[in-house]
Amino acid sequence: MSMHRTSEKIGREPTDESKDRSDFIRTIIEEDNKTGKFGGRVITRFPPEPNGYLHIGHAKSISLNFGIAAENDGECHLRFDDTNPAKEEVEYVQAIQDDIRWLGYDWGEHLYFASDHFSKLYDFAVELVKANKAYVCDLNPEEIRQYRGTLTEPGRNSPYRDRPYEENLNLLERMKAGEFDEGARVLRAKINMASGNLNMRDPVLYRIVKTSHHRTQDNWCIYPTYDFAHGQSDSIEGVTHSICTTEFEDHRPLYDWILDQLGIFHPQQIEFARLNISNTVMSKRKLADLVEDGEVTGWNDPRMPTLTAMRRRGYTPEAVRTFCTRVGVAKRQNVVEMALLEHLVREDLNIKSRRVMAVLRPIRVVIENYPKDQVEELDAINNPEDPSMGSRKLPFSRELYIEEDDFQEDPPKKYFRLAPGREVRLRYGYFITCVGVIKNQIGDIVELRCTYDPQSRGGQAPDGRKVKGTIHWVSAKHAQRVEVRLYEYLFKSVESDGKIELISNPNSLETLRDCMAEPSLIDAIPGHRFQFERLGYFCVDTEDSSPTSLVFNRTVTLRDTWSKIQHR
Repeated sequence: MSMHRTSEKIGREPTDESKDRSDFIRTIIEEDNKTGKFGGRVITRFPPEPNGYLHIGHAKSISLNFGIAAENDGECHLRFDDTNPAKEEVEYVQAIQDDIRWLGYDWGEHLYFASDHFSKLYDFAVELVKANKAYVCDLNPEEIRQYRGTLTEPGRNSPYRDRPYEENLNLLERMKAGEFDEGARVLRAKINMASGNLNMRDPVLYRIVKTSHHRTQDNWCIYPTYDFAHGQSDSIEGVTHSICTTEFEDHRPLYDWILDQLGIFHPQQIEFARLNISNTVMSKRKLADLVEDGEVTGWNDPRMPTLTAMRRRGYTPEAVRTFCTRVGVAKRQNVVEMALLEHLVREDLNIKSRRVMAVLRPIRVVIENYPKDQVEELDAINNPEDPSMGSRKLPFSRELYIEEDDFQEDPPKKYFRLAPGREVRLRYGYFITCVGVIKNQIGDIVELRCTYDPQSRGGQAPDGRKVKGTIHWVSAKHAQRVEVRLYEYLFKSVESDGKIELISNPNSLETLRDCMAEPSLIDAIPGHRFQFERLGYFCVDTEDSSPTSLVFNRTVTLRDTWSKIQHR
């Protein structure tokens, strides 16, 4: 599938849908514009750390930040928080840009990196030291944790807290010059070790990391923490509204404190609830563990909640954007059913996808009274939702494949598909009746013998008789063999002692290698999406398909569980 940006300028122009949105963040910004707080400017930013691939939770933040900027004729910056070289890679930088463009957003000329500001951030650190608002501390990480205290007990001052600022400046310069080992010293803010907010108990601002950086190489061996780089980078870039998730709410006093001590432009930080979805995890660290432990094939494994995986599986950016709008923006944490996202994907694909026929678990059918060498072409509609997509020709012959579960030798009540002596309709074809069953030596059914009504072409009998079952099929002579991968949730949710835990789903992937598809799929290219009639929506895999070996990923089933959830 192409990763080029879409023609829709969603990152620059508000859609009609976005104009009607209303939430507490937009209300705050509307009031700021009325009062002229930032001179009527609205500049937001999306600040990912390039230590993994983006997931569906990031899509909500992307949609919010780019959407708000577009609605207010403002700017949304893409800034990489590349302050931890030990975990960051150029691969992730490129993948994040590809994902944002796939969603339909564009940052234009406003691409930044925290590393762009390293020199300025270091100058800010020097200012704090000179103002006796920061000091170099020799405690190791474990000792810093011990001195920090707890939620019920105040912390203790570091024995190095009262060093003269001249000594701190000297030590900071020597840290920058690489004289000390990793972990030997850090730069800490001097705030209040008795604060009720643990983030204000002399937090670390700089630490020594002797790892080559993907952009600055070995120019630096000390790096700012996120808390120090975040607010100051916002300020440098002129960001007006720094929108982040609620886990940073307790960090806002520190964000404000540093900006106030430096006396520089002060953006407003606003927090919203992060996106949580049933049956999955929304942590890059945990997703990285799945990749590293080999539980999935990679970040783009179609079972993963990453955007690259969803793209490979066949999700559309329009459906993902609609999902982000539907879940809304709030302060309160909640869990959204995965069924809602699947419902929206299904709605979008229903309009856009060409219908085709494929048989996933084939069983051969021989129509005994159909001429052996005859082949005729039947008309099939490509998409009843969109007449402009036209129709196609389906070859029909004496030997067909149907789904294994479309036949039962001893059917239960209310089973309306094929059975001995029973008549069904072949989609776009004829009425057929089963007259015989052929089994192998161990009793497995290997072939069905049927007859057809030549007068029922197109699925209508001239005598007006009705049949209750309609099944799909492909001509055996013309069928194309394809591989199909069926996906379920990667995790099963279970409740234990009042807590939701996630356990792996051993049935999250089923691979079928002997599926049969109609010949029109011979020209399908990676990334193309189809509805396999009666089976679901499928996408040609972008990694493992070739012109001679097509692999299809099931995007979503036809069954919509969201409507059931809504009416519980």
